[in-house]
Amino acid sequence: MATEKTDKTIMEWDALICDKRFGLEQYHDPKRGSRSDFLRDYDRLVFSSPFRRLQNKTQVFPLPGSIFVHNRLTHSLEVACVGRSLATEVTLRLRDKYAGAPWLGKFDAVGEIVSAACLAHDLGNPPFGHSGEKAIATFFSEGAGRSLEKELTPRQWNDLIRFEGNANAFRLLTHRFNGRRPGGFAMTYSMLASIVKYPHESSLASADHPKFGFFTSEKDDFEKIASELGMLRRPGPPGEVRYARHPLVYLVEAADDICYEVMDIEDAHKLGLLPTRQVIELFLAYFPEERQSRMLKVMEAVTDPNEQISYLRSSVIGRLVEVSADAFVHNEHLILEGNFSGSLIDHIPERERLAYSGCNELSWNKIYRSPDVVDIDLAGTSIITFLMEKLIHAVRNPQLNYSQLLLSKVPQQYEINHPSLYGKLQAVIDHISGMTDVYALDLYRKLNGMSLKINN
Repeated sequence: MATEKTDKTIMEWDALICDKRFGLEQYHDPKRGSRSDFLRDYDRLVFSSPFRRLQNKTQVFPLPGSIFVHNRLTHSLEVACVGRSLATEVTLRLRDKYAGAPWLGKFDAVGEIVSAACLAHDLGNPPFGHSGEKAIATFFSEGAGRSLEKELTPRQWNDLIRFEGNANAFRLLTHRFNGRRPGGFAMTYSMLASIVKYPHESSLASADHPKFGFFTSEKDDFEKIASELGMLRRPGPPGEVRYARHPLVYLVEAADDICYEVMDIEDAHKLGLLPTRQVIELFLAYFPEERQSRMLKVMEAVTDPNEQISYLRSSVIGRLVEVSADAFVHNEHLILEGNFSGSLIDHIPERERLAYSGCNELSWNKIYRSPDVVDIDLAGTSIITFLMEKLIHAVRNPQLNYSQLLLSKVPQQYEINHPSLYGKLQAVIDHISGMTDVYALDLYRKLNGMSLKINN
């Protein structure tokens, strides 16, 4: 297990920006080529199967018919664009502060690290949006999985009843699945640290703060990365692991916050859930009156309501990028000390913060509880619960005929024959969380005999 230095009081950019690859440390070559290792991270993700599968995973609304709305893939691409812009703004402002530092050139890589982390931030999310995460967790805390608690350690049980897509993304990128190379995706240390929004284990999560950043199975891996990067270990109970966030996590988080809030409202407008006038008022609230007047004049030349909203949306994103970058630079010392609280959005100016809160309140009232979204939540919960029951029964009773038939459909990369119960349960969750909405629904129908093809 990695050990953390105890005399550090502040993180340092020179150590935080590291292109060492997880699992391939012995091959590390610090010499830069025509394409940086951080850019290779980005490209590796784009060409990966888990990233491609995001195109058939729900973001908020049902997957598109005649009207296009965002899925997990388009959301991730947009977050990467916003994250890169945020990183560029931040590093431009920090260069003067650190002028003359021998490592100043490392700031060139920040945009590449953040954009790659943004691409990866949702890779661990199961099908059917956030309801999929909840369905897996409640299967153990409320459903048939409750009977397994006595066979697991407290840490393992906490991993399951608080299942978290963020921790699952870290596992997906670092775990050596069957037939794979050491280090999983073998991503750079800085990129991996930049996706862990909650750098502590599940045992330190609570009802008020239920999120965590890595499972018990990846605890040592995270500690190794955090130690190499000089991340600060935070005080806590003996044996428990808690770190201050890697600073670039704040940029990834802000990019995600900006995109989901603004783009969900644009999608809701396209679907007719929100009237044009209401969305215009919401988006104009981010700007002073003088700027609002100029924006309204620009909009007079556009008669298509969707184009009007698109123009306002781009303006809002630009403004939020600017003020979020300001918040990061203004609070950089607190961030490096591990003493910054909340998100960057919590620290933007009052006008923009109130406008963002107005969008958030409307989203919860009008979007996230709209009939179509609730229908996805209900259906997704039923499908995932059913698949969990069937697959867990199969891995626990592999000698049964039905189990053998069902397990023959599980890809070989998943460790269904793991010697521990925890490992078997993780294999089931790995398989289900990697499914697309379409595949999960199709498997559900087949196991219920609803899509059997019989030729006469």
